[in-house]
Amino acid sequence: MLELVLFQRALLACLIIGFANGYTSAFVLMNRSPLKLSALSHSLLPGVAVAALMVGLTVVSAFAGAVVMAVTIGACSLLLARYSRLSQDTTLSILYTGAFALGIVLLNRLGHAQELEHWLLGNILGLTDLDLQMSFWIGALSVTLLTLFQRPILLTLFEPNVARTLGVPVQAVNYISFALLILVLVTTLQAVGCVLSIGLIVTPGATVRLFSNRPRVIFIASGILGALGASIGLTVAYYADYPAEASIVITLTLIFLLSFLAKRIFEYLKDRIKIGVSS
Repeated sequence: MLELVLFQRALLACLIIGFANGYTSAFVLMNRSPLKLSALSHSLLPGVAVAALMVGLTVVSAFAGAVVMAVTIGACSLLLARYSRLSQDTTLSILYTGAFALGIVLLNRLGHAQELEHWLLGNILGLTDLDLQMSFWIGALSVTLLTLFQRPILLTLFEPNVARTLGVPVQAVNYISFALLILVLVTTLQAVGCVLSIGLIVTPGATVRLFSNRPRVIFIASGILGALGASIGLTVAYYADYPAEASIVITLTLIFLLSFLAKRIFEYLKDRIKIGVSS
C-alpha cells in the first residue's frame, strides 16, 4: 500500500514538473542555451552542500542554496568573460566543474555521502509534500510569466534592437527569463537530480521543434510532452522495477529519437511520391 502511495505522489510530481520543464524547454531551445543550462544544472550541487554547511540540510535550505549558487556561477562566468579573452562558455565550464567537485567533497565531509546519489540522480519516489508544493507554485509562476510575456521575450531573443525601439526593457527581460530558468531547474533537483535534470528541460522542446516552428505551439506541446513522457517513464519504471529517474529521461530520449526517425521517413516518402507524380 505504501508503495502505491509513493507511486501516486511521484506521478503527480511527474505531471507538475514534467509540464513546467517541458513548457520552459521551448524557451531554452529558442534561446539556444542548452549547454549553458547544463553547466548551471551541475552548479546546483555545491549550493546544496554550502546550505547544509551553514544551516543544515532541509528542503528549503537546499532550494535556496541551489538558486544562489546557480546565479553566482552564472554571474561570475559573465564577469570573467568580460575581463578576459575567454568566452563565457569556457569560463562557465571551468567554474561549474570546479564547483561540482567542491559540492561532492563538502557533502562527503558533512556526513551526507549517503544522500549524495539523491542529489546527483534524484529520488522522485521520496518527494515530500513541501517538495510538491514548491514544484507546483514555481512551475505555475514560470508558466504564467512565460505565457503573459511571451511576445516581449521572443522579440528580445530574435530582434533585440527592434524590441528596444518598441520600449521593451531588453536587459530586464533577459535577467527575468534567466531567473525563471534557474527556478524551474531547481525544482527538478530532488526529482531527477542535477545530472539528469538537463534532459527534462531540453528534450521536450527539441522533440516538438522537429515538427513545428510556431512558438505558441512549441510552448504548449512541449509542456504536454514533458508531463506525458515523465509519466510514462515513471510507470515503466514502477512495473519493470527500473530506477524511475533514469527511466523518465530514457523515455523522453526515445520519444525524441522515434520522432526524428518518423519525420525522416515521412519526408522520404513525401519526396518519393512527388518524384513519382512529376514523372
